[in-house]
Amino acid sequence: MLARDWYYNERRRIGLDSAVASIYDRHDDSDQRARAALTMLGVKPGWRVADIGCGNGVLATEAALLGAEVDAIDISPAVLQLAEIYARDRKAPIRTQSAGLLSFAYQPNSYDLIVSEFTLHHLPDFWKAVALSRIFAALKPGANFYLRDIVFVSMPDGTERDIEQWADFSIKNHDFDRDSVMIHMRDEYSTFDWVIERMLTEVGFVLEQADYHAPLHGTYLLRKPGTGEQG
Repeated sequence: MLARDWYYNERRRIGLDSAVASIYDRHDDSDQRARAALTMLGVKPGWRVADIGCGNGVLATEAALLGAEVDAIDISPAVLQLAEIYARDRKAPIRTQSAGLLSFAYQPNSYDLIVSEFTLHHLPDFWKAVALSRIFAALKPGANFYLRDIVFVSMPDGTERDIEQWADFSIKNHDFDRDSVMIHMRDEYSTFDWVIERMLTEVGFVLEQADYHAPLHGTYLLRKPGTGEQG
């Protein structure tokens, strides 16, 4: 175990007030999209599900409404309050935990499904691997990890062409202002698709599916090998 004074401080780069939540779950159909993803993932009543970086709590709430036992986890207490309100308004029982990818509490081999959307990129690559190892350990053998994140779907060719393409896509398709997008491009830790894929498989996951449907988005369906199965 790394000495605690070496450990990455997840809170130092992530805003902790309710303004952070305003950039997430903007779409009016976010509940329908969450429900479709959970149906695709085969969520069943009684499953134990964790949503790490739960934001406003839409996916966590939909999982609870499907009968799952849900841990809604986010580093921001303010965002968790919004998730609690959202779930309460829909009479969905969720448990909230103020923690991040490096600090969420878990029992080994305990989750049937873990979901994390647009959270991993906040960590430098070394700490991404640490976080993914923790998720792998928390899942039951044979269980799935569903990851969506901001990734650069390109090789680093040293030109400004790709950077402008990536930035323009986010501005035009996600209603982000240019300053916010450029801060992300310059100061945050998104990495390349081929780095993430190697990291996921090195941790031990079986990569069932990778979808790069936009210049800055990657969606991954991962499986922890079952007992006696090699990754």
